[in-house]
Amino acid sequence: MSEIALEARNLYKVFGKNPSQAVRRLKAGETRTAVGDAGMAAVIDASFTVNRGEIFVIMGLSGSGKSTIIRMLNGLHDASSGTVTVNGDPITGIPNTQLREIRRDRISMVFQHFALLPHRTVAANVAYPLELKGVGKAARLAKAEEILTLVGLEGQGEKMPSELSGGMQQRVGIARALAADSDILLMDEAFSALDPLIRREMQEQLLELQAKLQKTIVFITHDLNEAMFLGDRIAVMRDGRIVQIGTPEDILMDPANDYVEQFVQDVDRARVLTAANVMERPRPVVPETAGPRTALRQMRDAYMSATYVVGRDRQLLGVVTDRDAVKLVRSGATTLHSVLKPVLQSVREDEVLMNLFVPAVESPLPLAVVSDDGKLVGVIPRVTLLAALGPGPGATEEIILPLIPMPQAEIDAVLDDGWTDPSTSSGTQDAFGSDADKIGEVR
Repeated sequence: MSEIALEARNLYKVFGKNPSQAVRRLKAGETRTAVGDAGMAAVIDASFTVNRGEIFVIMGLSGSGKSTIIRMLNGLHDASSGTVTVNGDPITGIPNTQLREIRRDRISMVFQHFALLPHRTVAANVAYPLELKGVGKAARLAKAEEILTLVGLEGQGEKMPSELSGGMQQRVGIARALAADSDILLMDEAFSALDPLIRREMQEQLLELQAKLQKTIVFITHDLNEAMFLGDRIAVMRDGRIVQIGTPEDILMDPANDYVEQFVQDVDRARVLTAANVMERPRPVVPETAGPRTALRQMRDAYMSATYVVGRDRQLLGVVTDRDAVKLVRSGATTLHSVLKPVLQSVREDEVLMNLFVPAVESPLPLAVVSDDGKLVGVIPRVTLLAALGPGPGATEEIILPLIPMPQAEIDAVLDDGWTDPSTSSGTQDAFGSDADKIGEVR
């Protein structure tokens, strides 16, 4: 099965007396304003694909054409020109009977203002798509209760929509869309009518549901922070045209033009950027086979009080301090294992920056960034985190300050006593070097 669930190619939508003429003139290079005598161009030459299982967000200001596009994706608006395909099958230019079948079986929609049937119970509203499919009453109500539990409305099935809060009513709308068991969900500003706190709760619940169900979702919004929080990819619209498509990081870090750059200037970067976006190459870092002298030299050269220790496969094993390394040198020890301390704080590459402040404060070293399999891929010094986001949270509790490195003269005296680290003469450092150079390169 193709990875592309939905595709739009060269879509135009013109409302007015002569849409075909307006489309011809737009294709010839005339502006939206210039063709106004023939009709209002709501969507102009829009092309994009939506991958199976992703949340694709279309965002823009009022009048940009985003809501018109989503209505073209399920045939509520006919395209003036261009095509829409669902799983490779066209939905533009097909008979109404076939279009209704596609809407019933393949595409569900969640509306901004809930669109619940006020005379039906919550369970009956959720079961309505199954009723249209001819499913028996007992079976569809049982399915409705199952879906209501999934969206956090267990036991609410016998209530009327008017008895529920706005957030709960929107959950009913989502439950109704899920009950249809369609592959694609279209959500037209589904959370914009909700209070901010409820809206955030609904956004988080949508992501939880998506992690379980892996639906293909097209989400319309005018809120950039919402788009950045929800979207796997984002299409930014202006005056009927798509001006940029990319990941949240692409949109934020590499805006396509001045309009997008101005649009994203007030975005909450802490919810968008991840550890991978700001991490630096880890220095110092030594292999577990290194001796205490090797570790001590690296800490001295980096003016650090401790170093991360990794295995040959770059697995993060622990931390060694300069004071412990000095004790090992003086005792004649040749390995680091006896003083290896656990890493108190580390984060994954995909962790958003808003979740890094507390770990960064509690880590005496630059915060370690590890891959899913525990390999050290980078570090984030506190100054880097603050530079990316500005001041962090106003914690009032006691914090752990970085250890001050030992005086360099004292370390030099220990290293210059004539003792040779056997591990350095065996080629351990060189053997590790090629891998170490690759650790934590900023991507």
